[in-house]
Order: sequence, then structure tokens, then C-alpha cells
Amino acid sequence: MNTLHRRQFLAAAAATTFGAPSFAADAKKPLAFQLGLVTYNTAAQWDLPTILKVCKDVGIAAVECRTTHKHGVEPTLSPEQRKDVRKQFADSGIVFWGCGSTCEFHAVDPAVVKKNIEDCKRFVELVKDLGGKGVKVRPNGLPKDKPVEKTLEQIGKSLIECGKVAADNDIEICVEVHGPGTSLPVHAKAYMEHCGHPSVGLTWNSNATDVEDGSVKKSFEMLKKWIRSCHINDLENDANGKYPYRELFSLLRENDYKRYTMIEVGKTPPSVDVGLAFLKEYKALWTKLANG
Repeated sequence: MNTLHRRQFLAAAAATTFGAPSFAADAKKPLAFQLGLVTYNTAAQWDLPTILKVCKDVGIAAVECRTTHKHGVEPTLSPEQRKDVRKQFADSGIVFWGCGSTCEFHAVDPAVVKKNIEDCKRFVELVKDLGGKGVKVRPNGLPKDKPVEKTLEQIGKSLIECGKVAADNDIEICVEVHGPGTSLPVHAKAYMEHCGHPSVGLTWNSNATDVEDGSVKKSFEMLKKWIRSCHINDLENDANGKYPYRELFSLLRENDYKRYTMIEVGKTPPSVDVGLAFLKEYKALWTKLANG
């Protein structure tokens, strides 16, 4: 994991001017979604009490616990440990949104795909025990030695099995629009159509591949019926023209998205204090952009 100096890290949230359109037509529509945090990578080195304290201090409403991080929220937790984690979230007032797994279903080897399906089932059971809502999974690329359409079909069909287990546990599967090739909105549409299970949706991932002629509207319209979660990253990309966050938030408002936009910034702060300061700046910038 990379470590940034305080000045570099805080610079990520320092932008105060925006070049995107104002979208005044829907400016009066109330903001129904809230700000959340994926532990990747800002909180990757923080234990759970630290994460919850920082979120409370900043005003972050929910957490998605990405696997392999210091918080230790993993399927290996015992029943008693699961009760303790659930209580920590309840006592803090921070919502446990779910787990960010790395389960993926694009491999050529059927045994690898089967293992990932089984791992996903264990995450579903964990999220249920912790009182969460979703398990994030992902595709992570297109194998070179297999036709693209066959891979997309395989991903979709694999997700059906995950969706059945999720439905039995009142949990959702959120497929991150992720990976070389698999992050193309048209490919995400294809594997979701191959899946077709009502308990399987998408995590919008704020990828560069969403953007066409400076806008994400076409991609959003293509995928909006499946969007169950949303990851956001460097909000200053709105100001420098790399990603139109103001437009994205406007589209979420227009479509009555009522969940969370989850911070997923791939930068690790050198200390909790630096991370706290960064997240406070991030929250301020998010508030400006999200409210149009």
C-alpha cells in the first residue's frame, strides 16, 4: 500500500471550483442518499473501533468492510465475534452496509469459479449475521483465450447461484463494475442480463470507462435499473474534467437513489489524524457536489 505525505493526501480533497454543469433543474430535489466509506484503502490499516470513531466524527453514515483489511470482518469470525462486531456497529450508530469481497467469476478453470461461488456464500452468511445488506463481488477481467461473450455469460450464470443464496438470507449481491474489459458498461449490461436474478444488482464504480464526451448519462441510463450501491473516488476529478461527479450525483437524485455513495479512494494515510482530516475535507466537497 502506498503512503502519502500529509500535504499530498489532503490535496486530494482541496478542489473548490467545478467545471461541470449546474443541473439546476433538479437542484430542489431532496438529497436521499448519504455518504459511506469502503475501507479500501483509506481505512485499510485501521481497526474497527477506529473506523467507527472516525466515521462518527466526520459524519459518514455507513461502512463497507473490504476483505483482507485490519478491521478483521471476515467469514472466519466465530459466532461470538460476529455478535461483538454487530454490537459495535449498533452502539456507534454507523450502518454496517456489507462486505466487499473479492469473489470473481470470470476464470477459465471451472474449479476456480466454483470456489469463488462458495466463498461468496460464506460472505452472505456473514453479512446476514452482522445485520448488513450486501455482498460486493466483482469480475476482474476478460481471459484472452476465451470468447468475450462466453465469459460474460459465465459471469452472469455464476451470479444466479449467488443470488439464490442471497435471497434465502435476505441479502443482496452487488456486482462491482470492475476490471479490464469487464468494467465497460455494455459488458456489465450483458452479464446482468445473463443473470436476471432479482437479488443481484450492480455497484456503480465511477470508472473512466463510464465517461463519453464528458458525460456519464449514457452509461448510467444503460445500467440504472440494476444499481444497488455506488463507489466514488477522487472527487477533484469533477473539477479537472476527468469524471463528472456533479452529474452523477444529479442522476442519482433524479432516480431516487436512497442508499450510499461509498468513498473508495486508493490512498492510505500515514496516520489516523491525517485520514480524519482528509475525510472531513472529502465530506465537505461531497456535500457541495451531491447537492448540486
